[in-house]
Amino acid sequence: MKRILVFFGGCSPEYSVSLQSAYAVLTRMDPARFFPLPVGITRQGEWRYYTGSLDAIPSGRWEEGPSRPCTLCLGRSARKLLLLDQDREALSFDAAFPILHGQNGEDGTLQGLLELAGIPVVGCGCLASALCMDKDRAHKLAVLAGVKVPRSVLFRRDASEAELLGAAAALGYPLFVKPVRAGSSFGITRVTAPEHLKAAVSSAFGYDREVLMEEAVQGFEVGCAVLGSEELTVGTVDEIELSQGFFDFEEKYTLKTSAIHCPARIPPEKAREIQAAAKTVYRALDCKGFARVDFFLTPEGEILFNEANTIPGFTAHSRYPNMMKAAGLEFGPLVERILETEVQV
Repeated sequence: MKRILVFFGGCSPEYSVSLQSAYAVLTRMDPARFFPLPVGITRQGEWRYYTGSLDAIPSGRWEEGPSRPCTLCLGRSARKLLLLDQDREALSFDAAFPILHGQNGEDGTLQGLLELAGIPVVGCGCLASALCMDKDRAHKLAVLAGVKVPRSVLFRRDASEAELLGAAAALGYPLFVKPVRAGSSFGITRVTAPEHLKAAVSSAFGYDREVLMEEAVQGFEVGCAVLGSEELTVGTVDEIELSQGFFDFEEKYTLKTSAIHCPARIPPEKAREIQAAAKTVYRALDCKGFARVDFFLTPEGEILFNEANTIPGFTAHSRYPNMMKAAGLEFGPLVERILETEVQV
């Protein structure tokens, strides 16, 4: 039996989403093959080895339950979780599975620490995680790989108002202003007129030191789940149907005015094109294990890369597992397949 360090929580705006995803994974790990060691990270960044009921994780009550302060042993041959209470116990493990969304967990920071300590990482590593979190640099690499992207302009904090207004005029309204590195659509604003631009840029800078101004692509968003490292498996392409606005944080997790169709309501040959493009982007960004690659599909049938999520939402109702389920891979076996990319049982 392999012992898997499972990270959840984190000091990110997506803390609560991570709890939901981690609970779904922890409760579906085959107990005959994998023994989980749950490590919760509080909003303040404290690491706690959690020993209570898994049912307390989704609501956040795990922080009130039995847990022990901990850290990693960084010796490359150790693979030990050090408990920092009076017993000073050290727990061995075989690999680590970060189930953290957004900054300080999905962006390569934790993956880099694990790689420094010689710990096998389930899912994407440091480089891929950092690249996929960075919307501007991910787009540049996708273009080099032959995949089209929306027109955009990158800005830093020293950009003048004249530069911002000039770029917006060139892109045309409506447009989107986005933090370069943030998840779950935090800090993203759809701007319809020049007088709203300054507030949108200010909001985006609240999440990152760089901001991307991007054209609003006509059409709708589609996604493709990719699984594996050497030989890749792709899920069924899905489609986001919006009745208003854009797919922001609230819509992603409540679907108040939107719907997700899986399979997408597109011709089979177009779905195959999207799957092929997803594999291309996955390879170009050095992904491994699993990731969800999202695109825009225009009325003319053009495919434009939007972003890649290295730790997508992972509940039984999330897009990634549902795309894989539609392709014939149920949630439990999917978790096993992901674990098997780094851990041979």
